[in-house]
Amino acid sequence: MLNQHHKYFIAIAGNIGAGKSTLTGLLSQAFGWQPFYEANAENPYLVDFYADMRRWSFHSQVFFLGKRLEHHKQLVDHHTSVVQDRTVYEDAEIFARNLYEQGTMAERDYEVYQRLYHAISAFLPPPDLVIYLQGSVDKLLAHIDKRGRAYERGMARDYLERLNGLYERWIDGWTTCPVLRVSMDNIDFLHNPAQLREVVQRTEEALAAPLRAL
Repeated sequence: MLNQHHKYFIAIAGNIGAGKSTLTGLLSQAFGWQPFYEANAENPYLVDFYADMRRWSFHSQVFFLGKRLEHHKQLVDHHTSVVQDRTVYEDAEIFARNLYEQGTMAERDYEVYQRLYHAISAFLPPPDLVIYLQGSVDKLLAHIDKRGRAYERGMARDYLERLNGLYERWIDGWTTCPVLRVSMDNIDFLHNPAQLREVVQRTEEALAAPLRAL
């Protein structure tokens, strides 16, 4: 049973199309906690980035990192328990790393980015629990197709495969807080109440251990 006097911080992590926003809303409703959805801020570097990715990838990723850190600070300071859709860690460990490994971000820029990320994130309280939504590329593409976002149309399979590999590497090495893995290939918590109850129960069990206060 959860401690009603404790301020909990749950973060939902996972690849594009995994179901992070959906689960953020459902868990927030189930627990009566505040949802924090991915911050949508217009990146002033995006036009330049798509015109010359190698030149502008560092600038673009630093902007996204700054906005994610601001968002993280806001939810940590919030007076109630919170559920977060995507983490600051994913920006650095997945998306910036992918740009570097694909040769789109120069090594010098990536090293500077990593130093900045580690220096700042070290001062941010981590979540009490990360829920990692693990999905095959087929499942991700099905979710992406169903939600019909124009900017996601035509997303390449190999891109999602690369991101999946980076997610697995990150989660396998994550020791800062407990991780609850949820396989998305055989679950539909949006339309199946029994499966949602199972996820809620597993979340409660994962949070049952003594936790630090924020």
